[in-house]
Amino acid sequence: MSTHTKVLVTSAAGKTGLPVTLQLLEKGFAVRAFVRRQDHRAQQLKEAGAEIFVGDQYALTDMRAAMKGVQRAYQCAPTAPNGLHYNAVFTAAAFEARLEHVVTLGQWLSTADHPSLFTRETYLGDILIRMPGDMTVTSIIPGWFADNYLMVLDMAAHLGLFAMPLGAGDVPGNAPPSNEDIASVAVAALGAPEAHAGKTYRPTGPALLSPDQIAEAMGQVLGRRVKYRNISEKMMMKALRAMPPANFSQAAASQLALYTEEYRRGTFAISAPTDHVLRIGGRVPEPFVSIVKRRVAARPDLQRSFPRRLSAMAGFARMLLTPALVPKEIEAQRDYVRLAAPAFSQDDAEWGAAHRHLGLS
Repeated sequence: MSTHTKVLVTSAAGKTGLPVTLQLLEKGFAVRAFVRRQDHRAQQLKEAGAEIFVGDQYALTDMRAAMKGVQRAYQCAPTAPNGLHYNAVFTAAAFEARLEHVVTLGQWLSTADHPSLFTRETYLGDILIRMPGDMTVTSIIPGWFADNYLMVLDMAAHLGLFAMPLGAGDVPGNAPPSNEDIASVAVAALGAPEAHAGKTYRPTGPALLSPDQIAEAMGQVLGRRVKYRNISEKMMMKALRAMPPANFSQAAASQLALYTEEYRRGTFAISAPTDHVLRIGGRVPEPFVSIVKRRVAARPDLQRSFPRRLSAMAGFARMLLTPALVPKEIEAQRDYVRLAAPAFSQDDAEWGAAHRHLGLS
């Protein structure tokens, strides 16, 4: 199949941007991939047939240039501070370019008064993108990505431990979607705006899983017993501080603490799983164990050895000795807007009315 429609993919080297670009190219669309820099991911996209645009997504001048000659776009805000600024830049440029259709990656948690600044900015961005009346919009609102669990895959491989503050190990709390399955829903909406304009989709994995089942799947792939441990938020913040800054910023860490609270509240289990990956994306949703297999296959450093175990143990000891990040201090240092009476998603009546019907149809 071939088409003359050109699609702009923002954050094209990211978790969903990269598979969105590749899947669009497979379907014959012309794609302009907006990336921050030339690296191996940009090279992969170029070799697959994408037009590479290197620029700053927060700069209106660059976004205007990226949208020249484009009819549709995938709006994927970076998981970083100033998300609302990015959304405003994107919306202004899309309005000026008279785009016909946009698919935007939002959040399952999105509410007006959420404790997370990142989430409130997503909520406002969802309003902004709908303001240009001649442009149609499809919203993709995944919850907790499968990729989030894989942050601790090294510890699982070398120490047999899956440690996160997710609550009781036997409580099913999430149906984790793969990046590729999320992308398939976005690509379907980009390919047929007339069928998906105004719709909201929540891609999920095929089944609700408990933390114990997540650990079991990791162990099955790694060939060892992996045990889940429900750790404190403080311990998680110590671990995040011990990570290299390139892996996880302090700003993102402060928001993750709020998202794990939503996890323990059961918010990601509501209306999950959905049939949107199969019904809209046209593919059977990938089981979590299969996602882990692909990641492990790409990581030869996860193979067990005595030196790697020693290194992992040293890293764990270093984490224990690292002072914990304090989310409220991070928010104060960055002068985040903080509400007097924030409300988690399930405490928002508007959120409940809009989200409890999005399960299997």
